[in-house]
Amino acid sequence: MLYTGKGDDGTTYFFGSKERFGKDTPLVEALGTLDELNSLFGLVKSQVSDLKIKKEIEGVQENLFIIQAELAGADKHIDESKVKEMEKKIGEIEASLPPIKTFFISGANEESAWLDYARTIARRAERRVVALALPRRSLERRDVGGSTLAYLNRLSSLLYALARQSAQAGGKREKKPSY
Repeated sequence: MLYTGKGDDGTTYFFGSKERFGKDTPLVEALGTLDELNSLFGLVKSQVSDLKIKKEIEGVQENLFIIQAELAGADKHIDESKVKEMEKKIGEIEASLPPIKTFFISGANEESAWLDYARTIARRAERRVVALALPRRSLERRDVGGSTLAYLNRLSSLLYALARQSAQAGGKREKKPSY
């Protein structure tokens, strides 16, 4: 059955937990934003032609499920090796592109625009997760691994690099703002 009706009172629960949470809590907001990001990655993946980028996105999707499980209280965590892998990938892409000297206007091509959009949602997801990890939010505080926070921080950098790479591969010139 796709519905139980138990959430009609504005609460929800997480797999493996008997506790109910308000749907407007920071924890539910963080989990929802990660879910939104993962769904957006499905759309991005369907729009991207490069098989390497598709594979990279799918790996990120798998890792987002780990992060969601961690936040929900499961004994799942992002390993530091996943952060190192992402840093290596970002470095490889960055080395193949002209140096960054300014901001760029999103939308050099459709692929890069989708990747930039995913980058902004990734930043929002990171902010939501950080809000749970900071001590000032003691009522909603969750133990979030340092590698998880680092992974989410690097994710937007990876997406920025992939967007730039996509624009270059498509023969499109990145346009800087005129201010």
